[in-house]
Amino acid sequence: MDEVLKATYITLDGHVEVNKYRYVYFFIFFILYSLIICSNSTIVYIIWIHKNLHEPMYMYIFIAALLLNCLLIDFLSEKQVITYSACLFQFFTFYTLGSSEFFLLAAKAYDRYVAICKPLQYQTIMGKTTVSIFLAVTWRVPACHIVVLTAGSAEATLCNFNLKGIFCNNAVYTLQCVKSRLITVFGVVALIDLVILPMLFIVFTYSNIFILTYQSCKEVRKKAAETCLPHLLVLFSFSCLSIYDVSIARVESDFPKTARLIMTLQIVLYHPLLNPFIYGLKMKDIFKQLKRFFYHDKIISCINSEC
Repeated sequence: MDEVLKATYITLDGHVEVNKYRYVYFFIFFILYSLIICSNSTIVYIIWIHKNLHEPMYMYIFIAALLLNCLLIDFLSEKQVITYSACLFQFFTFYTLGSSEFFLLAAKAYDRYVAICKPLQYQTIMGKTTVSIFLAVTWRVPACHIVVLTAGSAEATLCNFNLKGIFCNNAVYTLQCVKSRLITVFGVVALIDLVILPMLFIVFTYSNIFILTYQSCKEVRKKAAETCLPHLLVLFSFSCLSIYDVSIARVESDFPKTARLIMTLQIVLYHPLLNPFIYGLKMKDIFKQLKRFFYHDKIISCINSEC
């Protein structure tokens, strides 16, 4: 099997006019890549040095680095090809990190519920042990699910070697001669465990928060809106893009290539690019620390230049 995987190459057929606009694509994506790395790193650094802001946001950097590195290489290559083994690794990493997002949003929802509905018990409930358990579940449960789907795809026989996409996502199933029963059944299990159950938990949690705050004073409602709105914005947008990604493997050639490329680029770029701004500008505590961070750097620069 290892020899077969090494000898099998997949053509990424989702690019549009890549030969004609190769260097334009590369320049644009290099700028976006740099912006994503810088913006996410800044937010992560602010959160890291201020313990009261601790929230795991590393996945945006990982997703951006994984996929945009591949895209940059593809744009400079004469042919957009990838080995099947590398394709499956990309598939595993992308869906493991992507599924972790729903678990992180569920953990954030619970954190907001405890902070708003049980403020006096917050330090007791949300201790280091609880956070460590949440993080362990967030990373390990998706990995255990996706590795089964990846192994099933590795054993499948391929009849098609042209993937309608710019990276290896759900469209890898269209390469297989016959989708195995393992992938079909466990795919449903993974969808329920990694997406539907966290979504139901999030909806239930925020419903309780809004019911409680609706009965409270205006100040409590305002504080709840400030802390919950960024999470809900991320949840809504991420859910919409996830629905598209799950359904894209079922869409055949009738779906326009350009439209498919645009939607796929949104999956790759939207959250790594916009989430730092959503969290940085909408969450008061993070925004306050950002202003202090840049204002401090400005003062130091002025002192060094004797302004």
